[in-house]
Amino acid sequence: MTSWDIYPPGVRGVLDKTATAAEDMGKAGKSIQETLPKAAASAGTISGPYCGNAPVGPVAAALSEYFKGWERDLLYVAKRTGNSVNGAIEATNEYLKGDLKMAENKQREAIKEPVIEMPGQSRCRPGEGPK
Repeated sequence: MTSWDIYPPGVRGVLDKTATAAEDMGKAGKSIQETLPKAAASAGTISGPYCGNAPVGPVAAALSEYFKGWERDLLYVAKRTGNSVNGAIEATNEYLKGDLKMAENKQREAIKEPVIEMPGQSRCRPGEGPK
């Protein structure tokens, strides 16, 4: 890689949009977590004379299986999104630290007293004699 070109305010804008989308996704996930079990319970059971609770009907069983698969995916996406956002934040912060370190190094070099080299003389700083 030859160079980096990161615009921190742009990164912040993307992360803000990502956080908003993740928040909306979280609300939708919570709504489904509350709604699917209710839908499954309302879907009915297999009818007939049974001792105790009647077995779940095919619709309730399908909703339950769907929820199990969906829940894993949602948790994966949520974890992956969080890791990606945190990674982008950390990378941008390190980039800024690097910029500050480079600026500090350049400033330090710029304010050093110059070394004057005259033809036929050794390198001397102002106030020092030849060595």
